[in-house]
Amino acid sequence: MTRLIETSAPTRQKRRFFLRRGPMETIATVLIGLGFLMLFQPFLLVLYTYSLVTLLAGTVMFIIVSKFPE
Repeated sequence: MTRLIETSAPTRQKRRFFLRRGPMETIATVLIGLGFLMLFQPFLLVLYTYSLVTLLAGTVMFIIVSKFPE
């Protein structure tokens, strides 16, 4: 009985924060939303100029990160 108590269950390998799907998908979704807001704001031309770059970066990041393990 003591042998069963002393042996621990196999532990899962913990991955780094940046190599997990959940947090990176959240960051990519925020980038897409930010690019969308930058595209439709009427005040600053600089934000409008970089909105397409932000949208594309978020979309490409989301496509890549969706292949990461859970």
